[in-house]
Amino acid sequence: MSYLSEKELYRKYMEFFETAERKRRWRVFDDIDWDLAGKVEPTDDAVLCAETFCAVESYMPDYVAEGLNLVRESFGQAWWHVNWGYEEAKHALALREYLVRTGRRTMDQMIDFEADVLRKRWTLPFGTIRQMVCYGALQEKTTWMIYRKQMLATRGSGDELLTSIYRFISRDEAAHGGFYLDVIGSCLAEDREGTISDLHHVFSRFTMPAYDLVPDYESRVRVMRAVGIDRKAFLREVFLPIMSRLQVGRRELARAAAQEAARRQEGELPTPPG
Repeated sequence: MSYLSEKELYRKYMEFFETAERKRRWRVFDDIDWDLAGKVEPTDDAVLCAETFCAVESYMPDYVAEGLNLVRESFGQAWWHVNWGYEEAKHALALREYLVRTGRRTMDQMIDFEADVLRKRWTLPFGTIRQMVCYGALQEKTTWMIYRKQMLATRGSGDELLTSIYRFISRDEAAHGGFYLDVIGSCLAEDREGTISDLHHVFSRFTMPAYDLVPDYESRVRVMRAVGIDRKAFLREVFLPIMSRLQVGRRELARAAAQEAARRQEGELPTPPG
């Protein structure tokens, strides 16, 4: 595990796990008031968004398998990844139950939808552990923002059930993002230049996994943007807070970009497609 010491990763995993066990764990069938399912009338937009999120969460087998293959030699990283997969599985289950219990989807419809979704396979967007840690930080923070904005929208429409589901999920996403940022902080302490190079590499190529996977995603994302999910929100609520938390300046990222461009011009790196 060359990018960070195994002792450091183990310590961070244990801190994350203990906090989750003592303060954050929630139970799908006990902590969500499913009696509300017969009392809410979900809007079409809320249903479409919940179904989209359920689809993204349903790629959990790919996320876990691909990630474990990359980090299998590290106890701290591998066990954290399994824990992460368990929490993501709860997210998919809660959203699926919401759609079925409110009567907006049947179980057969959900099975068919998920079978259609899983015809495609998610693969790692980056090839090294540290780059995937950078990707994880950005992806989890973005997901937190999306769920938080959806939570505010459903609260405004009076859907207490979906609001509570999004509240639980967004807490998990915030914790996941925090773990990745803690790991990046340690990476910066050990190899600042290399870590910033990876941050630039990932941030300049970042896309959410749903873009290439979920059927009809373009029409779905238009509905999601109606609650204020756009590039400005991404910069204000995701990118800049991450840079502030890591204490990485724009000049450092610009320097990494110039160094990458120079290496590509000298033939040390391949020209990116497109």
